[in-house]
Order: sequence, then C-alpha cells, then structure tokens
Amino acid sequence: MIHVKTKIERPSPDIIAKFSKLAVATVYEASGRAGDVNCALKPIRRGCKVCGPAFTVQCHPKDNLMLHKALEKASPGDVIVAVVGGHYEAGYWGDLMTTSAIARKIGGLAIDGCIRDSEEIAASGWPVFCRGFCITGTVKNTLGRVNHPIIFGGTLVNPGDLILGDDDGMVIVERGRVDEVYAKSVERVEKEVDKAEQLKGGISSVEFNKLDKKFAALGLVEE
Repeated sequence: MIHVKTKIERPSPDIIAKFSKLAVATVYEASGRAGDVNCALKPIRRGCKVCGPAFTVQCHPKDNLMLHKALEKASPGDVIVAVVGGHYEAGYWGDLMTTSAIARKIGGLAIDGCIRDSEEIAASGWPVFCRGFCITGTVKNTLGRVNHPIIFGGTLVNPGDLILGDDDGMVIVERGRVDEVYAKSVERVEKEVDKAEQLKGGISSVEFNKLDKKFAALGLVEE
C-alpha cells in the first residue's frame, strides 16, 4: 500500500482565484446542489474563507501523525482536508502546526474533528473549518493515508478537488467540473442581481416565484 501520494492534479490557479470571489451557497446551487459538507463543520471565526485544492488526509482516531506528514508535503495554496475516523473529541491541530502552515503558505485546514489553541489560531487569521474545540491530546503512533479519496462531512472528496468555504459552510467541486460549475455560478449571480432589482420594487416573493398554484395544490386555507 502507498500511504502517501505526493503527485496530484489540481485546478488551475486562475480558476481557483475566480472561485474565491464566489459565495459557497451560489456554487452549491450551481453545481446541482451537490458537494455540500455537513453543517456541523464551522469556520473558526466570522469572515473565515477558504478556497483551494483538497490535500486529503486520513488519521487514526486520537492520532495526528498523518497531519504532520500532510503539512510537510502540501504545496502552497493547498487546503488540508482531514478525517479522523469518527473520533471527534481530541485536539488534532494546534497553534504550532498553524505557525508552520502559515510559513509554508498552506491555504487552510478543513477537519472533520476538533482542534485546540483556537484563540491563537483565530487571531492568526489563517482559515480553519472544524467540528469544534477540544483540549484532549493526541498521539503520533499510527499510519494513515495522504491523498486518497475520503468521505468528508458526508461528501466524497478526491485529492485535487476544489474546496470552498465561507460563513455559510463548505462545498466540494469535483476537479473535472470546475469550469462548468464556475460558468453556471456566474450565470446564477447575474440572474440574482436581476431578481433583487425586481424584489426591491416591492413584488412579493410569492408572486415573484409563482407560488400561488403551489399553495392551491397543497390546499392552503387562509382567512
């Protein structure tokens, strides 16, 4: 078995930069309502955003050994996307690892588990999405995998897929679909600008969305 794969294909820097200007909810809708990550995973602070290629990690429960290997092998701009075998109650990542990640220009961390030293990490401005905070320590004893497919927050993530996160949550865009999803996202933004102008004119959302027939079909009674 190959534990660590170091060669992965990534979206182009140009398309990553374009996605970084979009809202997660917009991208999710434009991708056909696909790729949404469990809402239990939250940004460490308001205004936290992440956008980059997924550098996937599988850790053994209460063991952060493979996160250190990922931190060593990830390229600038990569987002470390980690799972921890379903054992969330441990501090898998801390401020010293964050210091190293910033120095190595890593794009962020998205972990389906907890971190610690949250105050220092939040103050650093480096983007982190996680399940929460936990002071329980980890060990460094068990091999896992780096850059293998993972199920992250209920969603399949392959190495090199695009991960985008903001205050609303996270979405995964398959690497092979980034151009298609970006084009549909831009189209959606343009349509929403037009819709907003109509709603500013005072039209109700019921009339705008033509919901009268829906209410009638459902048997709505109002007095």
